[in-house]
Amino acid sequence: MIPFLISAVKIIFLLGFVILIHEAGHLIVAKFCKVRVNEFAIGFGPTIFQKQGKETKYALRLIPLGGFCSMEGEDQRSDAKDSFSQASVPKRIAIVVAGATVNIIFGLIVYFILMSSTGNYITNIVDSTIDGYIAKEIGIQQGDKIIEIDGNKIKSKNDLEKILEKNGGKELLVKIEREGELKEYIIKPTEVKSKYTGIYLDENLKIVTLDKNSPAEKQGLKANDKLLKINHEAIEGDLNKAIQKIQQNEQDVIIFTIERNNKEIEIEITPDYISSYYLGVKLQVAEDTFINHIIYGGMETKTFAFSIIDNIKQLFTGKIGVDQMMGPVGISKVVANTNGIQEFIYILALISLSLGVTNLLPIPALDGGKILILLIEGIRRKPIKQETEINIQLMGFAILIALSIYITYHDIMRIF
Repeated sequence: MIPFLISAVKIIFLLGFVILIHEAGHLIVAKFCKVRVNEFAIGFGPTIFQKQGKETKYALRLIPLGGFCSMEGEDQRSDAKDSFSQASVPKRIAIVVAGATVNIIFGLIVYFILMSSTGNYITNIVDSTIDGYIAKEIGIQQGDKIIEIDGNKIKSKNDLEKILEKNGGKELLVKIEREGELKEYIIKPTEVKSKYTGIYLDENLKIVTLDKNSPAEKQGLKANDKLLKINHEAIEGDLNKAIQKIQQNEQDVIIFTIERNNKEIEIEITPDYISSYYLGVKLQVAEDTFINHIIYGGMETKTFAFSIIDNIKQLFTGKIGVDQMMGPVGISKVVANTNGIQEFIYILALISLSLGVTNLLPIPALDGGKILILLIEGIRRKPIKQETEINIQLMGFAILIALSIYITYHDIMRIF
């Protein structure tokens, strides 16, 4: 009972907090722009607490999965001077964009604080080279600083791995600083092949999702299948053992024994081989100084922010399926399973940043859709017909509700 209550408190606090700061962003900028806010509420449903301010009613409602900042003239246009609809287009855009901006800034600040306090940052300075890889073959030495690859600055291990991942095995121009001298090498990174099935397992060896058109999907595995054996050998709930068995399998075919609908099923998977590319260097850990904490914390935060944007790009380009998205149910499970305050705060930052970026997408019913309508109004120098705007918003809500139901269904199926 106590673990359940703790999980519930964590979920309610996290979702309530990210919504609170989002709506507070709208509230603060609306008041700054002298737009009347009729009600500021956290949650939906029956009111459990309220306080009437000078012009705004502040309320806490029973269902903590949402919230709103209700402005005069926002949904129905008003002739009142202090209404949202009578404010200038730049002011209305500022009010709308404020919520997502607060979420983004909060997420980045929290993540930066986390990253700048951890230590163990990996530099771009070579500590040693590995036998059998290109770095050792061409004579890269301990103490060499990798400063640039194909015109891309290298400041950390993340930068190096990102360039090598995009490289695809092509030749690279590598610039290295050695004892104050610049040296250049034309190299082809060492290729390492590994087996690829396209499945993603959780800690209970349940398949969370599968890559589209992956060997596992094509050959019959499904999300929520639970992995029991590989090549007839029990995995015993050990995720690392499962990964090891897949990678070390010497046959062309891997036999997966899975549990589906309380039945054991054997499915043969012929994995693909994917290539990864490496220089074969181990990089030094940065000195534990205040400056390094700030520098590397900033670099980690930048990588974190761009990874969120990249994930959204992959969603729109089809590289990530909608069924791989996570809704309130999935988020709640992740939050409930967090261990320790640091992991909880990391998830808080991740969700806040994700919420902020997603809300700025130009989709009707999201803040980004409202901004797009306001930009069109600014270009036309007259508002869109109210009936047309309402229909656009209703269409957006319908799409979002259908998408939410679909995502929630997959969230539930992944859990059960």
